[in-house]
Amino acid sequence: MRHRCSSFRSIRPSLRTGLLATLALLAAATAPAQSLRPGYNRDVIYQVFVDRFFDGTTVNNYPADPLYDGTGNDLQKYQGGDFQGLTSKINYLRNMGVTAIWVTSPLDNRNLAAIGGSFAPYHGYEMRDTLLPDEHFTTSARSWQPFDAFVTAAHNAGIKVIVDFAPNHSNIRGSGEDGRLEANGVLQATYSSNPGGFFQTGPNMGGAQWDSAYETQYYTIYDLADLNQAQPTVDALLKAAVTNLQNHGVDGFRIDATKHVNWGWQPSLANHAVTHRNSFLFGEWVADDSNNPLYGDFLKFSNHSGIAALNFPLFTRLSSVFGQGGSFVDLNAVVVQQQGDFEFQNDLVNFVDNHDRQRFLTVDGSAQDRQHLHAALAFVLTARGIPCVYYGTEQYLEGGNDPDNRRRMPAFDETTTAFRLIASLSELRRQNEALAYGSIAQRWLNANTYIFERRFYDSTVVVAINKGNSAQSVSGLYTALPNGSYSDWLGGLLGGVSLSSGSGSSGNYAAATLSLPANSVSVWQRDPASSSARLGNVTPTAGQPGVQVVIAGDGFGNTTGSVRFGSTTAAIVSWSNQQIVATVPN
Repeated sequence: MRHRCSSFRSIRPSLRTGLLATLALLAAATAPAQSLRPGYNRDVIYQVFVDRFFDGTTVNNYPADPLYDGTGNDLQKYQGGDFQGLTSKINYLRNMGVTAIWVTSPLDNRNLAAIGGSFAPYHGYEMRDTLLPDEHFTTSARSWQPFDAFVTAAHNAGIKVIVDFAPNHSNIRGSGEDGRLEANGVLQATYSSNPGGFFQTGPNMGGAQWDSAYETQYYTIYDLADLNQAQPTVDALLKAAVTNLQNHGVDGFRIDATKHVNWGWQPSLANHAVTHRNSFLFGEWVADDSNNPLYGDFLKFSNHSGIAALNFPLFTRLSSVFGQGGSFVDLNAVVVQQQGDFEFQNDLVNFVDNHDRQRFLTVDGSAQDRQHLHAALAFVLTARGIPCVYYGTEQYLEGGNDPDNRRRMPAFDETTTAFRLIASLSELRRQNEALAYGSIAQRWLNANTYIFERRFYDSTVVVAINKGNSAQSVSGLYTALPNGSYSDWLGGLLGGVSLSSGSGSSGNYAAATLSLPANSVSVWQRDPASSSARLGNVTPTAGQPGVQVVIAGDGFGNTTGSVRFGSTTAAIVSWSNQQIVATVPN
């Protein structure tokens, strides 16, 4: 039902929910500001290896176990971190501006040594039970209570919980527990028994097979027993695992090894998840650049599966440009290309560090490595997409290849420049819709200087990065910031300066010549109040009738309007100035 109001606006967003939605928005001109965090586009994700973060209780350490170390000397073994420890550090995360936390899978993992080595599944990627939690992260009785307490604490702090989920495989085949998979303690299969084609039995992949469409889906990675998602029992077990995690309060899923999971099954997984509860899903598909043989398939996955993607092509270029002296011209080329390649670019998950690559400060061995890290973080936190920070980056943790890139958390210092940078730009993401939903455009560019602009209607953020070792004079700069003076949002934290803007029109205003100090980042912004509805994003991008759709943006008003799919009016679940939740009708 429509309500009379001073202004009415009809917006037709492009939805891939099987229906075209017509959103009838009624926005009161004096609608009060909201503190809501619609969708994930305003969020900052923090990735944690639970075992490496903080040991909250010694009762789940099991020092007699050959898979336990606890000293930090043998990073192939358990170190003692748990959900109790993570819960105790919620305030640290909140103070850093973290609004979503991606944690190790809480599900039970392999317990026995395998392939002749005492290396532990501390990473959570060797699932043993689809419904019970792991005793190393919770209790010896495998109680969900510590995990539930963590989720409650996170939600109370305004932090969403994302869990790692690995549907590609169970655990190592042929030794250890032979791929054993249980459900609530009841044996379902082992690799050797393989009832009804439960597992795919291809050889280990190698060489070019990693980027071959057939082998990458149907061969085996690192002797991990490869689950056959097309087998009805496997399909049901994996989807029941997702539902169970959602029932424990989980808000989203990072899907491991999506490149190796049956591609045709993945939309079914996404649909199952969002049908049970509104959830954000993003997946790991390693394609370092557009020259990858499966890059086209990567785009199909990101654009059509209902699962967003970790942005490996951008990560590859970030590492080379910020960490290895590359040119901003090359980075901008990737930014431009991705605007054409990805239909949902604002849903891509961007990162500087992750658990499968050398840490940034190890890649960059220069005297300015921390300054380069700060600049890379500033870019990720302000570029299109959802930023993700790997644990310890804010504490300048170094590390080479696996497992060295998974060291124990060294400190919880809230005064580091990186910590304060993340907190400051997280606040800007929540305040200015340009960072959540805006377009991106290059405004000034050379090898060492990059000025780019994010814009969402009149909301604007301009970022100027000089990674060179000398000051850069900038003239001929035009931005969407109208006549006035704009101070550095970061308050000089990274050596930033103010911007003076003069005459112009249509989003092109001439800026006064300025000098960007060496190794500096300046952030200028404008976010005027708006009385009109501004549609930012719609999630999920795929679904079926009955799925709840989150419509995010600004200026929707606080009086409930209507949402129509075609000519059918949808039921409204909730309505606020920055977020509408509606149910896709039949």
